[in-house]
Amino acid sequence: MYASPSMLSTATLLFLSLFNGNGVLGKPTAEHNDTLFPLAPSGSKSVIIQMFEWTWNSIASECTNFIGPAGYGFVQVSPPAEHVQGSQWWTDYQPVSYTLTSKRGNRQQFQNMVNTCHSAGVKVIADTLLNHMAGSDSGTGIGGSSFTHYNYPGIYQNQDFHHCGLEPGDDIANYGIRAEVQTCELDNLADLATDTEYVRGRLATYVNDLLSLGVDGLRLDAAKHIASGDISNILGRLSSRPYITQEVIFGAGEAVQPSEYVNNGDVQEFRFATTVRDSFLNGAISGLQNLDNRGWVSGTQANVFVTNHDTERNGGSLNSRSPSNTYVTATIFSLAHPYGTPTILSSYSFSTIDDGAPNGGTGTCSATGGANGWLCQHRWVAFSGMVGFRNTVGTAAITNWVSPQSNRIAFGRGSAGFVAINNADSAWSSQFSTSLPNGNYCDVISGKSSSGACTGVGVAVSGGSFTATIPARSALAIHTGAKGSGGSTGGSGSGGNVAVTFVETATTVLGENIFLAGSIPELANWDPTSALALSSANYPQWSVTVNIPANTQFEYKFIRKNGGSVQWESDPNRQGTVASSGSQTITLSWK
Repeated sequence: MYASPSMLSTATLLFLSLFNGNGVLGKPTAEHNDTLFPLAPSGSKSVIIQMFEWTWNSIASECTNFIGPAGYGFVQVSPPAEHVQGSQWWTDYQPVSYTLTSKRGNRQQFQNMVNTCHSAGVKVIADTLLNHMAGSDSGTGIGGSSFTHYNYPGIYQNQDFHHCGLEPGDDIANYGIRAEVQTCELDNLADLATDTEYVRGRLATYVNDLLSLGVDGLRLDAAKHIASGDISNILGRLSSRPYITQEVIFGAGEAVQPSEYVNNGDVQEFRFATTVRDSFLNGAISGLQNLDNRGWVSGTQANVFVTNHDTERNGGSLNSRSPSNTYVTATIFSLAHPYGTPTILSSYSFSTIDDGAPNGGTGTCSATGGANGWLCQHRWVAFSGMVGFRNTVGTAAITNWVSPQSNRIAFGRGSAGFVAINNADSAWSSQFSTSLPNGNYCDVISGKSSSGACTGVGVAVSGGSFTATIPARSALAIHTGAKGSGGSTGGSGSGGNVAVTFVETATTVLGENIFLAGSIPELANWDPTSALALSSANYPQWSVTVNIPANTQFEYKFIRKNGGSVQWESDPNRQGTVASSGSQTITLSWK
């Protein structure tokens, strides 16, 4: 769904609501299942990736090739149900039947994806649409099912939908009236009568079918538009106990509030996303220490994100195009802070809010980023490094919080991890107090621990402290699961900075430019949106000079950008080591 309709003009609401993802028979249980459904993902790996618009086959491959080995706990997949035809992403959110045929793949491919991800140690959350069917007056679904509005043969008829009596079209007009929010329509999307016995049973049958294929969790799209008691009743009919997260967008003064849904499972806390956006953009991250005192859903019941598929399009959050690396540093914060269960969006470049998935929906990545129009944020070194951080620190409390100015914070997580985030435009050099044991650690933002050595920055902890320099608009994070020696010590190298000039020979077309990104903060921590632009003054040679700490080991690639299109060089990553002093030139050709 998009931002809270109460915040939008009527005209804007009607336009955006077109793109909203609004969102085995048995005896119903009590209206609230206080202990039936877990309020957080089980197991030591809790980070969720929203694999937005990825096909089932490509998710299966990615679970094996990267997601499982990187330590992610869950993948959240697009709705597995037959939907209306069309290339736009929002067609996936307009179901016409519960046949498991969609643009993402068929039933067999879905089953294979679940099995493959399980074999890689990754659980599967299915985005589900329990609030509505399609908004079209008539048509044929992607799998060939014909339908008309309020008549979906073999599933629902007119009496199975709410008809709230508003004109025109039964659309929601006032979000301050509970009955309208939960029984009227979002831009003509047929609103299911979830308060009736038949609809509750039919929805439970659909969900139980997903559970029979091994699905581990459910995201309930548009949960705000279904009475909490209706959801509780439907969940009480399920054959197993999946993880539940519910989309309930907060709106000040609205009739329906997120707190009403916590008895059913986790609730997606949109106020986290907007607060993080405003804090990182406005230079006031020092106020983010305690997030459980703001009147939000409790951190033990919250599912949080820096951006999702709706908010990256409507301005409700930061996104991969946000300035000054704020999207990356905010995501690092979301994975470091104990509040909530975090979801990372893995998505694609787009020009309009309608744009569907590139490459026929087949998700493709480079070693540490995207390819063929995909961004693959889950592979960015800073993000995957912080997944290991979160898995290591677990539920440990915040310790050693410091904030010398509004745009700089540092804190520990018990005796297992420590993070420093510099949202300022200049480097931050400091001695940090930590509860970490003495030893040599690898900064997981700039690199990783490999065979006992750091590919990025190395940090030495001694006597409860360490000294480090955090580059502008970047971060440093260390934890007991990533130890090693080498790298550039404390972020400042072992012999000052070296001016490294990168010269890349590449022929381009009109509008195309060459950029550089790599595994260290000076090379944008693999973030393509913050990659360094090369000069074409000596075309076809492109060049840029970067000051990097002496003796630093790093990995890097060149990128072609043309408008919203991003193309990385082919694998494997290039590798380099900075000289011990002076200057250095690295001359290469596009591969």
